Amino acid sequence: MNPALASGSSYRSGGDALGLCRVLEPIGMLPQAAERVDNQLPPYASEVWLDVETLNIDAASFVQLEATEKAGGPPVDRQILDIIAVRGKMQNPVTGSGGMLLGRVKALGPDYTGPLAGVPLGTRVATLVSLTLTPLHLDRIVELRPQAHQVVVQGRAHLPSSAPIAVLPEDFPDALALSILDVAGAPALVDRWVKHLPQGGSLLVIGAGKAGILSLAAARKARPDLKLFAIDYHQASVDAVLAAGLCDHGLALDATRAIDVRAAAHQWTAGQGMDAVVNMASLPGTEMATILAAKSRALCLFFGMATSFTRVALGAEGVGADVDLLIGNGYAIGHADFALDLVRAMPAVRDLLVRRFAA
Repeated sequence: MNPALASGSSYRSGGDALGLCRVLEPIGMLPQAAERVDNQLPPYASEVWLDVETLNIDAASFVQLEATEKAGGPPVDRQILDIIAVRGKMQNPVTGSGGMLLGRVKALGPDYTGPLAGVPLGTRVATLVSLTLTPLHLDRIVELRPQAHQVVVQGRAHLPSSAPIAVLPEDFPDALALSILDVAGAPALVDRWVKHLPQGGSLLVIGAGKAGILSLAAARKARPDLKLFAIDYHQASVDAVLAAGLCDHGLALDATRAIDVRAAAHQWTAGQGMDAVVNMASLPGTEMATILAAKSRALCLFFGMATSFTRVALGAEGVGADVDLLIGNGYAIGHADFALDLVRAMPAVRDLLVRRFAA
């Protein structure tokens, strides 16, 4: 018997592939843009029902929650529970970002046509869409894992047929798989765009966390001719990517100090500036460092969820920077398999990710 029926719940009719049926306020918005979504049972016939085990909170969001606690606010776990209780989803009201989750397939509605169609119940999966659009209910938080920005929970989630979801790979521990899949869009986009850079060109990554590590790895694998550089607030993060052979030079800098970042970039490139700058920073205020580190007609890829479009667009205009501005998309066709295969092919990257985020 289908678990949804065994629990005494019947499916709701009227569901849709985009999840509009779950929006409570404002009506007519898509789930990601909605202020509140319906996270209650019974599920719609077009949905997959997941038993949730772990939340992978977006880095910008987790850092902001920690800052609130340090400033005398509620503990991180209480803040997460409160956000979900109000919004029906995990969407940080300050950063606007969420994350993704790991869980097991509890039930597949009879009208579900998404990527898990035909998958056995109980299969362990990771969502490849943001928690900002995922109807989520938590019974309790079991454990916080701050180093990995992960939260062990007991709860449930419901996703429509349009939502990308991946079956967890068997050759990765859960924490490592989550860390990779959470930022899988970043290395896929870097791989796509570095192919357009000039021979022997230069690329700077700002932020050497999960996304930064995988972006450097993607660039190194796709274009071994490029000169790769990394900047991070923490010296240990810089030392780690240098030791793994993921960049040629690195520096511990506060990326909110745009002039300092510009000086480093110009020193590394004999005053020319970078051919591409990839921003993976989890703190706000690093937009101008990205723009000023780039040469004219360079590519600036903003992937960090702390990025402000206003600061990027008006900032570039204000300094007369003619650069191509690209906003990172967390989804690309085949991005999950690409990121996992990238780590499989580069043992040093796997070791680094395990030490940093999945120990």
